[in-house]
Formats: sequence, C-alpha cells, structure tokens
Amino acid sequence: MTRVEDGLAAARLGADAIGLVFAEKSPRRVDLAAAGEVVRALPPFVASVALFVNPEPVLVARVLAEVRPALLQFHGEEEAAFCRSFGSPYLKAVRVRPETDLLQCATDFSDAAGLLLDAYAPDAHGGTGHRFDWSLIPADLPLPVVLAGGLAPGNVAEAVRRVRPWGVDVSSGVEAAKGIKDAAKVAAFINEVANVDLQLS
Repeated sequence: MTRVEDGLAAARLGADAIGLVFAEKSPRRVDLAAAGEVVRALPPFVASVALFVNPEPVLVARVLAEVRPALLQFHGEEEAAFCRSFGSPYLKAVRVRPETDLLQCATDFSDAAGLLLDAYAPDAHGGTGHRFDWSLIPADLPLPVVLAGGLAPGNVAEAVRRVRPWGVDVSSGVEAAKGIKDAAKVAAFINEVANVDLQLS
C-alpha cells in the first residue's frame, strides 16, 4: 500500500493485513511519513506489515519507531539472527525453485511467525506476478505458510484448495498500477478466498 485510501478500502473489504514496502529499488516503495499515515488510518484488528530487502538495521529501527508495524517481512538474503535482532515478529520470504530446501529454511528460521513462499526470479525479490510450482511445498512444513507469487482473483481459490496456506499475499494481481490498488480486484480476490473458506469448513 502506498495510499491511505487503498489501505482503508482493503480493510473494509476484509483484508487481515496490509503491506508497506521499504525496499529501496521497489516501484511500490513508500516513505516513512506516508506509511505512518496508512497505519494510523487502519481500523482495529487489521495488521500492518513492513517489507524489507537486505535493509540496513537503522532503517528497520526507524520504521519500527515511526510507523509501528505489527510484523516485519524480510525478502532478501537476511540471516535468521538479523531477522530476530529487532525483537519483533517477522516473516521470512523464500523464493522457491526446485532446489530450495524448504524444510531447512523452516529449521533456519524456526522462530519466524511463518514463511512467505514466493516465486523465484533472478533479478527480483518479489512482486513479479509469477507463480511457482506449489507441489514443491512439503506437506509437513512446520511453520505457517503465507503463499505469494502470481496470485490473482482468477487463481487464488485453486491456490487455497491445493496448498491450504495460513494466508495468501497479493500485490500485482490486484493493482491498477504499481503501488496503486484496484478496489474491484481486491474485492474479487477476497471474495474468492472467503468462498473457499466456506467450502472447507
């Protein structure tokens, strides 16, 4: 999210959490002042997630102090000791390809709130709009899975049925432009997830 109105729209439509990107090279990057405005506007029980890619510790500390996100999300090559050093709950993103050992990742980041599984791209740390082979996810992965990578209203129901993740993460699949959300696509995405939840109950 880069705008208050997009964060509020997602919350009203039923999103459990919204993301704020602080990765320097991302077209979805938001500055601290704008991020703070988005977070302060959110209603109760909607979490804010601050996303980083190989950040300097001082940036993470500033975001924690000024924006006060509920959760950190690390999308780079960060080590577990770095991720846990801020004393805040965190997700570790893993870009999945056939040789990725997700069970080892779960061991290495055993204190993470979960693993966010995304598509691998050699020149990007996420937000590519591509999906990966969901069959690469072990059924006995001991951490909660947040599934990302190429999700959109047209495929998220299938993703939830097949993977049974703890949550799903979407960015490009519900955008009008990079960093600008399309409320109709957000509504369609959340409705698809809600319908699958009803079928599984």
